[in-house]
Amino acid sequence: MFYYIVVINIVGLIVMGIDKWKAKHQHYRISEKMLFTISLLGGSLGTWLGMYVFHHKTKHWYFVVGIPCIFIMQLIGVYFILDKI
Repeated sequence: MFYYIVVINIVGLIVMGIDKWKAKHQHYRISEKMLFTISLLGGSLGTWLGMYVFHHKTKHWYFVVGIPCIFIMQLIGVYFILDKI
């Protein structure tokens, strides 16, 4: 599970970088739905970091609010799972 979380967060970071590159070079973009899906699958920290490392999607309120909310919900979920162990 640890390796999955590491990999999905690296994917989130890389995908934000790729989408930023595509935006600057006017190429076909990665959908916002896909960016949120990666976050929901556990890559919220990587996506969140990617937003600020690449200065991408930081003017969209639903990313600025949504991605951190997903991350916080995931932290709460991990807390409750670990609390049961």
